[in-house]
Amino acid sequence: MGRKKAIITGGEIGMGRGIAMVLAEEGYDIAFSYYPKAENAEASVETTMSMLKQRGAQGWYFPADLSGPDAPKEYFAQAVESLGGLDLLVNNAGVNIPLPLQDITEDNFNYLVSLDLRAYVMMMHYAARYMIDNGVRGCLVNVSSSRGERAYANAGIYCGIKSCLNRMAEAFALDLAPYGIRVNNVAPGAVRVRSDEELLSIKQGRTTDYFWNKEFLKNPDLVKDNDFWDLLGPRIPLGRVGLPEDIGKAIAFLASDKASYITGVTLRVDGGLILPGMPEDSSMASGEKGW
Repeated sequence: MGRKKAIITGGEIGMGRGIAMVLAEEGYDIAFSYYPKAENAEASVETTMSMLKQRGAQGWYFPADLSGPDAPKEYFAQAVESLGGLDLLVNNAGVNIPLPLQDITEDNFNYLVSLDLRAYVMMMHYAARYMIDNGVRGCLVNVSSSRGERAYANAGIYCGIKSCLNRMAEAFALDLAPYGIRVNNVAPGAVRVRSDEELLSIKQGRTTDYFWNKEFLKNPDLVKDNDFWDLLGPRIPLGRVGLPEDIGKAIAFLASDKASYITGVTLRVDGGLILPGMPEDSSMASGEKGW
C-alpha cells in the first residue's frame, strides 16, 4: 500500500511543521505552503524538508501568500499535481494581528478575513471538489483555536473568525457526508511555536510575534528567563504549554480510520487552558511588550 498524501497550509515552521512531521511518521507524503516574505523563510523550508526526508516522506513546498484572491486555487493545483492525489487537507496558515476594536483598520480586517477565513473555505472547496470527482473518501481538518470559544482582548476579529470556522465545519460536514468525506477542526490553546534558538534568530519582530521581545537582541540570556511559554505553562491545568506535535497527533487521529465515525467536531487541544477561565494575561498577546 502506497503512502497517503496530505496538503498543509503554512507547514514550514511552528505548528505547521509539527503537523507535517507527525503525518510523515504516519505514512503521508507532504506538500506544504510557506510565506516567502517571512524572516528566515528559506532556512525554515530547508529544515522542514530535511526533517521530512529523515522520516521517509517525500515533500514539496510552494511559496504562497494565501490572503491573495487567486493564491489558494494556484497553491492547491500545484500541490495536488505534485502529490499525485489527495487524502487529507490541513488548513493551518493564519495569524492574529492584535488590536482593540477602536484601533482596527479596514486593511487589518480585510487581511485577517482573507487569510484566516476565505483561504480556509476555498482550500476546503478545492479539496472537496477533487475528492468527490476522484472518489476519495478523504478528510479535511482545520486548525481553529480556543479563541473560537473564549473571548480575548485585542483579538475580536480573530475570535469571530475561529468561531465562524467551528460552525462552518459542522455545516460542511453535512454537505460532504454523503461522499464519505469527513470535516473536523482542532482547536489549539497555547502552543510553543518557536524554540529558544528560533527566538534568538528573529531580528525584527512583527505584531504577530507576541512571543518575542526586542530586548532579546541586547541580551540573549533574557530568552531563558522571559520565555512566553515557560511563564504560561504552570498556569495551564495540565502544567505545560502545548507542542506542535500535540496538534499533529490530534490531526493524525482525526484523519485515521480510528476516527472514521467522527465528523463535524471541533476538538479542543489545549491542556485544559480555557476550562477555569483565561490564564493568559491579555497583555501577553496585545503587542504591549513592544517590537
